[in-house]
Amino acid sequence: MKSQAKTKISVQSIAYIALFIAIIAICSWISIPFTVPLTLQIFAIFTAIGLLGTKRSFFCILAYLLLGLVGVPVFSGFRGGFAVLFGNTGGYIVGFLLSCLVSGPLIKKSKGNIIKMIASMVLGLFVCYIFGTAWFVCLYNLNTGSIGIISALSICVFPFIIPDIIKITLAALLTKRLSKYIRTDF
Repeated sequence: MKSQAKTKISVQSIAYIALFIAIIAICSWISIPFTVPLTLQIFAIFTAIGLLGTKRSFFCILAYLLLGLVGVPVFSGFRGGFAVLFGNTGGYIVGFLLSCLVSGPLIKKSKGNIIKMIASMVLGLFVCYIFGTAWFVCLYNLNTGSIGIISALSICVFPFIIPDIIKITLAALLTKRLSKYIRTDF
């Protein structure tokens, strides 16, 4: 008889995941209107990645996306649904999963070094920017007209780099401060 390894998820992990889904949604609603809304979503995403670790934060972000996909208004502007997630700017939201996969393991390797943690989060953010911009350009060119990479970056990325790096710095500082209280999966 073969023994099978079973992956167990603890009640504590489920509670952390649920808590961070709520935090991400609330931070998404705190918004300054712009071409792409300026929200605290990046802060919440990277705090979740830093505190929950790669596996739990991946499931947290995935559940957040699925809630939005089925119409729960968890995205900026109290929006949800297929049209939001698969619209021109939906790639930035989906890109959070890639950010998690890039930043999570690097944050683990940083072993609490704040500079390495911030660098890990910034790298994850740029992966999200690349994925989201490619998505934006493809959908915009398919549905609306023609837009180049530089124009798309000017609309969707350049105005947000400094605010996002500030949010990431705050997320890293909060992660460092709270990590002794939250057991991560790494």
